[in-house]
Amino acid sequence: MGKRVIVFPGIGYHKDKPLLYYSRKIAQEAGYQEICVDFSGIRWEKDDLRKTDKIKEIFAQAMKKVLSEVEINGEDELLFISKSIGTVVAAWFAKEKGIRAKQIYFSPLVLLEDYAQEGGIAFYGDSDPLADAKEIERIFRENKIEAYKIAGGNHSLEINDTEENLKNLAEIMRRVKSYIQN
Repeated sequence: MGKRVIVFPGIGYHKDKPLLYYSRKIAQEAGYQEICVDFSGIRWEKDDLRKTDKIKEIFAQAMKKVLSEVEINGEDELLFISKSIGTVVAAWFAKEKGIRAKQIYFSPLVLLEDYAQEGGIAFYGDSDPLADAKEIERIFRENKIEAYKIAGGNHSLEINDTEENLKNLAEIMRRVKSYIQN
């Protein structure tokens, strides 16, 4: 028993990229033991995340990996940190297993709608080519997910200004830390 964080990365956004790296560090500092799901063996093409049928194929592969890699043994406290397709997999896993976990969603896809539970915190860019901002905002409202928009942010929550990206990252991590500690 204890505290466990499970990281559900994106297909092209692995655990050592900024959003997941710093979120993992914050969770570790808060006493969470870490499991990182590895989606590296999943086959996909660059434009697959823009096609609903391809997203569902990728999702099916990701679900199999999670079921084979993650075992929940009645931990006292669970935290799921996810990015892109990982947001859908994390929400699906929680629903499938009947788990109430704290959820941190980075750049969720609209397919999240099928599995989202009430609560959590999300960060999204309003210029994300892989997710319609209006649809994502509706999903957040309907599921009472606390949401933060990065104006002009792409799928990595970045804009074309490195200094501004660093400021945004610091603010995102401040909110992540507050969410984890509460």
